[in-house]
Amino acid sequence: MNDGVTDGGREERVARNELAFRRANESLLTVFEAAPGEEAYPFLCECGDRRCTEVVYVPLDTYAAVRAHPQRFLILPGHKQLDSERVVGAADGHEVVEKSGVAGAIARAGWAQLSR
Repeated sequence: MNDGVTDGGREERVARNELAFRRANESLLTVFEAAPGEEAYPFLCECGDRRCTEVVYVPLDTYAAVRAHPQRFLILPGHKQLDSERVVGAADGHEVVEKSGVAGAIARAGWAQLSR
């Protein structure tokens, strides 16, 4: 899904899309924590494609490990969007990407807002 374009406008747009998916997943997390019992829970793919509606299944501890890093996002394999992000983890059915540059700064700012 990466087209090789890294202009700042596209990076900003993709980063803001990813933050929207992260916020939705944080809402899902509160529901899952209230009713534990599954091995893997459904979270939205946090890739930057605003049309993506695919689901990533991970245990809560895996999701928490991703969230512990403000510049990391949970995606499906092959959903990496930007040259400024790199895959820092992968397991069966998901990848974790870490943002840098403009997208990383936006991710850190969005994470700070969620943490309040």
